[in-house]
Amino acid sequence: SQVPGMKEILLMGFYQPHEALSRFLVSAQQEFKIPIRYLQEYAALGTGGGIYHFRDQILSGGAEAFFVLNADVCSEFPLQEMLEFRQQHGDVHSFVILGTTANRTQALNYGCIVANADTQEVQHYVEKPSTFVSEIINCGIYLFTPAIFQHIGEVFQRNQQELALEESSNGWQRAEVIRLEQDVFTALAGSRKLYVYKTDGFWSQIKSAGSAIYASRLYLNQYSKSHPERLAENKPGGPVIRGNVYIHPTASIDSTAVLGPNVSIGEGVTVGAGVRVRESIVLHGASLHDHTCVLNTIVGWDSTIGRWARVEGTPSDPNPNDPYAKIDSETLFRDGRLTPSITILGCSVTIPAEVVILNSIVLPHKELSRSYKNQIIL
Repeated sequence: SQVPGMKEILLMGFYQPHEALSRFLVSAQQEFKIPIRYLQEYAALGTGGGIYHFRDQILSGGAEAFFVLNADVCSEFPLQEMLEFRQQHGDVHSFVILGTTANRTQALNYGCIVANADTQEVQHYVEKPSTFVSEIINCGIYLFTPAIFQHIGEVFQRNQQELALEESSNGWQRAEVIRLEQDVFTALAGSRKLYVYKTDGFWSQIKSAGSAIYASRLYLNQYSKSHPERLAENKPGGPVIRGNVYIHPTASIDSTAVLGPNVSIGEGVTVGAGVRVRESIVLHGASLHDHTCVLNTIVGWDSTIGRWARVEGTPSDPNPNDPYAKIDSETLFRDGRLTPSITILGCSVTIPAEVVILNSIVLPHKELSRSYKNQIIL
């Protein structure tokens, strides 16, 4: 809806399509009134190999330009602004990377961009450098024209020639694995074809399930400015709302519950008397019985939490005092122990009454009988 003249959406991945994905595609097509298709790679082809492999599908609509978005980021997605920026800078054949500012130490974990201060032309691109290069990082959101395929094609030809010398049996397959960042952007930098549009809007990677709670905070915060009607309000006879809270219209919430800040309640969820929920996502069909306490937790579909139970995690948010801090991609284990993190209950998990679940990950369809702390429950 933001981008006028948008014709279709293609999702690419290496995953087997399944019923849930098909259902999602059908409902999204109906909601956004735009064709959406899933293209499955026969192997993981890298960030450039996938779009090169399906270049005929991408070009079949006669597109003048197309956006490529990594699926593991959340953002304000300033797509329209990127289009306008490209018209002002460079020419119609140039490519645009969305960039944002990170702090100096965290910038090393991303693709770093050095640009000309006047033209914003990318002069130097380094993926995950070992020393400081720039605090402007690549957001994984790009605006390309069909000309990008010529540049990816050159990498493909080069890879094929190198593999021909090795005479390996699966050379073709390995030649098709192409990384946009290291293989294409590094070569395009300094050739007056690649520009960076810097955004001050929100952006974050979503590398772990727990980082969805931070992403949810960013979106709820955005809604409070752009779509305040989506957020819950304190009303007589309704639950107590603190900060930004989203409640699906079909959810049933007791008037004595206290929700927020940063809470999202899904379809058909039931929340009993005296329940306290903060910094959490409760997915559709879940049921929180009376007086449960849910903090820094993702509650999976159709899960049940018994009365007086306490389910709590440890937040993994970036430093709130640093405007450029990003979320750290924490490892799941450190020194052989589970790092304290967001608690995640898979779908159809049952938590008994009066137990405490702390910093744990519970796989789907588990019925717990006692308290757990710092564990993955398989």
